[in-house]
Order: sequence, then C-alpha cells, then structure tokens
Amino acid sequence: MNTIFRRLVIVSSFLMSATVFAQQDGHDANEEHQHDAVAAHADADHNPGEEHAEDGPAPNGHAHDEAAGDGHGHDEESSEHDDGHGHGEEASDTELSEAQQAEAGIETLIVKRRTVGERIRAPGEVIRNAYRTEIVSPRIPAQVVRRHARVGERVKKGQKLVTLSSVDMAEAQGALIEADYEYRRVKKLGRKVVSEKRFVAAQIAYRQAFAKVRAFGMTTAQVEQLLKRGDGTDATGEFTLLASLGGTIVEDQFVIGEIVEPGHVLFEITDEDLLWVEARLTPEAASKVVIGAPAKIGVRGTWLPGKVIQSRHALDETTRTLALHVEVPNENDTLHRGQFVTVLIEGRQREPAIVVPLEAVLRSADGDWQVFVETAPGRFEPQEITLVRTFGDEAIIEGIPEGTRIVSKGAFFIQSEIAKSGFAVHNH
Repeated sequence: MNTIFRRLVIVSSFLMSATVFAQQDGHDANEEHQHDAVAAHADADHNPGEEHAEDGPAPNGHAHDEAAGDGHGHDEESSEHDDGHGHGEEASDTELSEAQQAEAGIETLIVKRRTVGERIRAPGEVIRNAYRTEIVSPRIPAQVVRRHARVGERVKKGQKLVTLSSVDMAEAQGALIEADYEYRRVKKLGRKVVSEKRFVAAQIAYRQAFAKVRAFGMTTAQVEQLLKRGDGTDATGEFTLLASLGGTIVEDQFVIGEIVEPGHVLFEITDEDLLWVEARLTPEAASKVVIGAPAKIGVRGTWLPGKVIQSRHALDETTRTLALHVEVPNENDTLHRGQFVTVLIEGRQREPAIVVPLEAVLRSADGDWQVFVETAPGRFEPQEITLVRTFGDEAIIEGIPEGTRIVSKGAFFIQSEIAKSGFAVHNH
C-alpha cells in the first residue's frame, strides 16, 4: 500500500505541475518546440550518421530549411528583392553624356599595334646642346664699357650684349677710314687717270683694313655704318658684341671696367628649347642602341620624348661606361643643365605590341590590371588586361584586340563613378 500511495502522490504532483506550466503566458508551446530542437541537435551530435534520418516537418509546422533562416520566414522574399534591385552586386559599367565627358577631360583612342623595342634604362645628366650654344668673347685685348644683357635673360639673334673699347680696334678703325677714303678717290678718278698699280694698291688696302676690323669683332653692318659717316673722329676703338643666336644667357663672367684678354668668356648663350641628356650605358647595353632610337627622359614624375643623336666610342676611364647623347625638346623649361634624370631608350630588337598611355591602365578592386572599353557611345566598362611592361608614360598590354576603343585620359574618373554606383545604399 505504501508503494501504491507514493506512486499516486508522484502522479498528482506531475499533473499539478503540468497545469501550472500551461497557464504561464501561453509560452508552453514555444518551450516545447525549443526542447524538441535541442533534443534533435543532441541526437544529431550523438548520432552523426543519422543526422538526416527524419525529413518530416518541425513541430511548428515549417520545414527544417525554412526554420534555419532568420526565424521569420523572410529568406525567400529577401532573395527575390535582391534579384530585382541588384542589391549586393557592384555595377560593372557607367554611362556619361558628352558634356560630362568633356567636363571630366575624358579622351578615347583606338588601340593599334606598333613596333617597339626592348627597354634600356640608364642614368643621365642634362647638359648643354653644343650645337645650339655660343661663347661670346673678345678677339683682342679690350676693356668692358657697357653691359646690355644679364645672366638668365633670353636674347634674340643680333641683340646687343656688351660694348668694349680697345686701342687695337681704334687703330684698325682709323686705318679703315683712311683706306676707304683713298679707295673711293681713285675709283672716282678712274683708271684712265690713275695708274693700275695705284688703283690695285688702294683696293687691297681697303679690303685688308675692312677685314681687320671684322676680325677684331665688328659686324659688317657696324663697319658700313662707320664708313657711312666717314668721320675720323669715330675711330674711338669702341665696338659692340652681338648675339649670333637666340637663347638664354647662362653665364656672364665680367664686370664693368674690367680689362679682358682674347678668349675670355664674357657670355655663354644656349638655346634651352632643345637640350641634350648624356646617358651612361655599359658597352653591352650601348651595343643594343642605334642612332635615332626613341627615348624618354624622366624628371619629377614627367616623361619627355627624345631621340638618340650621338654615341661616344671611347669608354669613360673612371666609370667604364659609354656616353650617349639624347636630344630632348625642353618645353615649359622643365630641364636644366646639371640635372640628374632617368633615361629609357628603345633597343634595336623590336617587335609588334599594343601600346597605350600609362594613365589608361588602372588596378581593379581585386588587384588586377584593367582598362576601360567604350562599348557604346558614352558607355564604358572595365576590361581586365595583362600589363607586359611600362616605357616611361606608356604601357605595353595584352588582353584586348587591336581596334578596341579605350579611355586614354580620365580612366580614374570613370573608375570612381562605377565604384560609387556599385556601393550605392538602397533604403527599404
């Protein structure tokens, strides 16, 4: 009896507990489902081979894969919404009007193959163009009287530079004025009056006197002006040196009143619009270069075009290198004498390749190289390419066919526009 009584007490207690749980905020069903889920996971952990033994519905009436979502049964709806609006996918192209392209400075070109050579890199130094440089110096001992130009000034051909005074020039000027007077007199008398010997002697004296003042530094126009006046008092010995070519004065080594000897450099004038760069190459590298080969000069992030015009044949005794001279147009006064630069020269071994501006090639988000192709007027999309090598401000690429129209300027702007479109936020 005691045993039966104890069992009745246990059953009664269980029924009372069940009644209490059923009255707690209507959460009994949820707790039951949670216990079932925990039990199911526990069974799966203890019996991995039976993880999919039961394919029936969960206690709440939904399939197991639906319950694995966000708990609200919205996974399928969210997926459909993403498909409709492209949420989560980056834009792959952009379209710009002609006005937008003009404002952004976007330019395009059609890629073509051209023959290029191997790249040879060498250090270089900007030097004067010896073929466009003038040294101004006196030919006789003289004193500096007046200065007409200064260092750094750009002068034109025929412009006054400096006025000198010389005793030797004064004597030569006096002799010329006298010889000119005598020569004009005998010519006026004629050969019928004066002897042939006198006529020839007067002629020779005039020519020699004329040549002497020219050799001392006077120009033909200056001599003619001196003789036009025909006044002996003009034989003062003063004469003015002029610029024989246009350019920039890079040196003026004198002061007013200084006595200068023949050969003393008063001015050095050079045409800095076309300078030379002296590149130093090993004999092996120099053997791959031909005269006229295209080159590029790198200075402060800018690449200037040039061409090889000279090659030395003797090695430098110190560096054991050969010097090549590259002629470079110096637009905007970018280069200056003594400046160190980087020189890239195309070698003699040449092959066809697709060459594009270096600024047309960018890194994509995943790190690959790409260019932007114009698929339709104003529509641009990225195209992955292989960057073979760079040559100054140009790049040799592979991966797009010849004849493709790509963005040559403004590629970074287009990349930014696509990135902004790809990461746009949608409000729901």
